[in-house]
Amino acid sequence: MLKPGATIGILGGGQLGRMIALSCAQLGLKTHILCPDEDSPAFQVAAGHICAAYDDEAALAELARMSDVVTYEFENVPLTTAEFLSGRVPVRPGARALAVAQDRLAEKTFIRDLGIETAPFAAVDDLAGLEDAVARIGLPAVLKTRRFGYDGKGQMTIRPGDDLAAAWEAIGAQSAVLEGFVTFRREVSVVAARREDGAFAAYDVTENVHRDHILHTSTVPAALTPDADREARGIACRIAGALEYVGVLAVELFVAERGMNERVIVNEIAPRVHNSGHWTMDGAITSQFEQHVRAIAGWPLGDTARLGRVEMINLIGDDVDNWQRFLADPAAHLHLYGKDEARPGRKMGHVNRLLDRLPSGC
Repeated sequence: MLKPGATIGILGGGQLGRMIALSCAQLGLKTHILCPDEDSPAFQVAAGHICAAYDDEAALAELARMSDVVTYEFENVPLTTAEFLSGRVPVRPGARALAVAQDRLAEKTFIRDLGIETAPFAAVDDLAGLEDAVARIGLPAVLKTRRFGYDGKGQMTIRPGDDLAAAWEAIGAQSAVLEGFVTFRREVSVVAARREDGAFAAYDVTENVHRDHILHTSTVPAALTPDADREARGIACRIAGALEYVGVLAVELFVAERGMNERVIVNEIAPRVHNSGHWTMDGAITSQFEQHVRAIAGWPLGDTARLGRVEMINLIGDDVDNWQRFLADPAAHLHLYGKDEARPGRKMGHVNRLLDRLPSGC
């Protein structure tokens, strides 16, 4: 168990690393961040940082020397980086979670082997393999690269009549997974935390809406039947336990029909704090960022109780220009990430709106 004054190393200097560092400071912990980007927003709020590549072993050794535990803000940290650090300092979550989440085929297989439903899928290693997968799964379907895909990158929808060779070339003719389409009512996620001793706590299931493959809004509570709600939370618990996970993770799911009932289908897992959990910063007793710090530090997990109905809105690109309007909204809490340039598709901040807020003032 860490004590106040200890140092947490963070791989990655984006907004998630920034918000982890802010929660560390609130709890009396220092942070040291390693990231190759000189203008990383997390550098602005950390006690120290190293600007170096993730495969720079001298820099990694320095991070390990300065840290009591190391965590990461994104799942595309090289596995060799996590393994190198693990020989010198505790890394939480562990390397196994990275290995599973970085490879869509490994991830789908892991989830299926737990007896949890996923979309139909097949490995694709070449054009002939794509043709075979289409024959087995059918169209429409989504072709996704096995690695380094997020926010809709590295994937392509294939519909009846489409040129399979063109689709294969469009994703770079690299190892992929073909996933069958799932007809769903809504997309939801479970953000949860697990400690090394197995203690587990989940937040309320969150309902998510995407635009151009990027999360637009998250609202809680999600419109789920009680059975589907319990199933979603149970899935997150089983996945975290099977990975012997330490920290916060997110499980993204589809909610589909099963006769008159609902069934829950896992889309993917994210071994980190998650965009759909940002509502917890103002809408729950313990934010996901504080919860992550508590889990990796070996501290008691915080209360995940929701404070009311909450809506999180991502500020993408020039959405951030409306910052004054959000500040004038008495129900809104504005969070900006300290990024200088608002580019299309770039996450610049978010707003949490407490929809049950009681009136105040005279």
